[in-house]
Amino acid sequence: MERFIIYRRVSTRKQGDSGLGLEAQDRDVSIFLESYAEVPFEVIGTFTDVESGSKADRPELTKALELARKEGATILVAKLDRISRSVAFIATLLEDKRVGLRVAAMPYADKFQLHIYAALAEQEREFISKRTKAALAEAKARGVKLGGLRQRTAEANKVAAVQADLRANKIAPTINERRKAGATYQAIADEFNTLGVTTARGGKWHPTTVKNAEARLA
Repeated sequence: MERFIIYRRVSTRKQGDSGLGLEAQDRDVSIFLESYAEVPFEVIGTFTDVESGSKADRPELTKALELARKEGATILVAKLDRISRSVAFIATLLEDKRVGLRVAAMPYADKFQLHIYAALAEQEREFISKRTKAALAEAKARGVKLGGLRQRTAEANKVAAVQADLRANKIAPTINERRKAGATYQAIADEFNTLGVTTARGGKWHPTTVKNAEARLA
């Protein structure tokens, strides 16, 4: 019987207190346990951190890993970035033979696939960060004052629009192929969410966001 230790993470205390973010993680984990886990299974613990995913010294994660090594259990997370945003940390964890790792949003992914996905996600975050800094530098060079809240919001919206355009171009082949095959916007959104593909803002896909991405391609 496989035993699971559920690990959840939110980035801010506000999210932790309100449950915002935790409900979505709980939902994904429940779907995995109900649809993909081998029966019988047992959940022997649940741990939650309110910390940035870039930090490796998270107290609840440390407890979860210690329990996993002691009991020979599997760490179960909703998405890979809940365990860490560092590809080095994930690679080290995947090499630990005393700890198993399963990701609810990628129920069939093996360790090699998880490592590849972590590396690609880290590259994308690094590129987005550099692209955002470049866009703000260009705005400053044009004489735009970035100190005011309204101006910062406007610039952030411009950057978000650029990111949305780039993401739309990146996923264009998938959307076109699925639409030609008769897939609905809902079906495409479900596929993206299952694979752990996020929107330009890092959120979940919905029929409207798929349709908007398709419109951007046009």
